[in-house]
Amino acid sequence: MPETAPAAPAPGGNASLWQRACAVTPGGVNSPVRAWRSVGGTPYFVARGEGPWVWDVEGRRYLDLVGSYGPAIHGHAHPAIVEAVAAAAREGSSFGAPTEREVLLAEEICSRVVGCETLRLVSSGTEACMSAVRVARGATGRDRVVVFEGCYHGHSDGLLAGGGSGVATLGLPASAGVPAGSVADTLVVAYNTVPDIGEDVACVIVEPVAANMGLVPPVPGFLQGLRDACDAAGALLIFDEVITGFRLGAGGASGFYGVTPDLWCFGKVIGGGLPLAAFGGRRDVMSQLAPLGPVYQAGTLSGNPLATAAGLASLAMLDAAAYDELGARVARLAAGMSEAFAAAGVAAQVPVVGTLVGVFFGDTPVVDYEGAKASAGTGSFPRLMHGLLDRGVAIPPGAYEILFPGLAHGPAEIDLVVRAVGEVAAELAAG
Repeated sequence: MPETAPAAPAPGGNASLWQRACAVTPGGVNSPVRAWRSVGGTPYFVARGEGPWVWDVEGRRYLDLVGSYGPAIHGHAHPAIVEAVAAAAREGSSFGAPTEREVLLAEEICSRVVGCETLRLVSSGTEACMSAVRVARGATGRDRVVVFEGCYHGHSDGLLAGGGSGVATLGLPASAGVPAGSVADTLVVAYNTVPDIGEDVACVIVEPVAANMGLVPPVPGFLQGLRDACDAAGALLIFDEVITGFRLGAGGASGFYGVTPDLWCFGKVIGGGLPLAAFGGRRDVMSQLAPLGPVYQAGTLSGNPLATAAGLASLAMLDAAAYDELGARVARLAAGMSEAFAAAGVAAQVPVVGTLVGVFFGDTPVVDYEGAKASAGTGSFPRLMHGLLDRGVAIPPGAYEILFPGLAHGPAEIDLVVRAVGEVAAELAAG
């Protein structure tokens, strides 16, 4: 059972807060997957986090593999990040004018990602992807955008078609309120298959490692095939590295696979847990942005001083040794989980790409959205999620999400997860 933190539980606990939240917030949440609609039950409300742990408002402690869906690569409340944010806050939280840390963060990102010559900071991954597509359209003078089933690029109108993550979790085809005209130039194709790219295509946007339909790695030749097809058609290639950027390694997925896009979208890790994202790429393409060019994009809180401070502190701790260590821990976790499922006789896949890990239910590896949907359709994931939660391990509450172990998860914590998976797998096998 989850351990109890020394802090006194909040009056009424999770159930009371959930009722209050539902009265003042649509569905009780500010992001749909947090409502647990696909897994059932009442969400826990986090009171605080430290290292690999979070405590809910009733005082229960959980080993956290949600990790804010990516940013908490160093664990929660890391002292270096906390101090960086506190120091920045003492100087002022927002100015509407340039600050030095915006320059420092842009320099740091561009120095790590080969081919990313210039970038602009924004406040969310949705904003980054939406803006990158706009730049691509402006640079090429074309309208059509190619996306892949099961990939998620935020909730802007034109990119929701065929989306994964929360869209898939809730079973939504796209979204009400999106005019037909907004997706008229969006072409949805199967992931891991190189499509025909016509001369009307402005860009192809892809998660180089799909991490919003579970974890689906690119098959050999897929990313290079996209690069070649875009070059032949005069289209731009956009890598959505909101999840993979600075998680797979210093150069993200483009460095991991050796394929260079024209534009990147970053988020999660580069904000150190605060709202910050970025889009960037070739200088000639990015020069289409105002005030240099005709493509308009702006943001009052873009490059926020607190967020840039957190991002710089986070990246400063991510050297080659950190990635090697995280990769080793993820490999240990994945191997242990695979062995636990196999020992219980549960057909499951635990895919690994560098420092990323996922879980699917079924006999064969998943290579596209159809396979991801088949895994979700087994109905095993909600039982896994709740079984782990009963044993003090928190994972994202959706079958299309991945797990986010970080550098705060040591061998003891990983072994705790593996033991819990083994117990839940035995329950799954018993029906």
